[in-house]
Amino acid sequence: MFIDRADAGRQLADRLAALGLPSPVVLALPRGGVPVAAEIAARLGAPLDLILVRKIGAPGHAEYAAGAVVDGDPPETVWNDDALRMLRLTPADFTAAVQAEVARNAQRRALYQGGRAPLPLAGRTAIVVDDGIATGATMKAALRGLAHRGPARVVLAVPVAPPDVVEDLRALADDVVCLRIPADFGAVGEYYRSFPQVSDAEVQAILARA
Repeated sequence: MFIDRADAGRQLADRLAALGLPSPVVLALPRGGVPVAAEIAARLGAPLDLILVRKIGAPGHAEYAAGAVVDGDPPETVWNDDALRMLRLTPADFTAAVQAEVARNAQRRALYQGGRAPLPLAGRTAIVVDDGIATGATMKAALRGLAHRGPARVVLAVPVAPPDVVEDLRALADDVVCLRIPADFGAVGEYYRSFPQVSDAEVQAILARA
């Protein structure tokens, strides 16, 4: 069990430092991924940036991801096919939800980064970080959304995720560093002693320090 997100970030940083990754840029999924990523960026001496992804929740079950959208031109949408089959819905049923999340991504970029453009990734190692993975839909969108930015290498770094999701994500990254892969995975927060919500103000403060 991790003490908190900072502890998880330090443990990930130890593993990543041993890889000797060239020209790294650390990309955090806000909000929970930011405290984790900040520790990695500090250890590697790498710049810290964001990759903005919004979950598309299932009707009546907002925490269950039917898909996710990542900001970009155009935005990238990835669907959880198993969820769609279970819900007996199609992507067309989520048109309004997708449009709403695209707008929220734009608002969040303005809030967190004050209009600053994303850091260039061409020829660099992109390290994508979150505080854990449940269904994998959000992370799939994040990884696929990086393709047009031309990183030389993509590394996924997370403290905890279920085994089937880790295997699925290996196809979208050059390397996967995941510290805990429990067969009986329940929820991300179960693997932290302290797992409070991360506020917008905390994200802004971390980015300002970085």
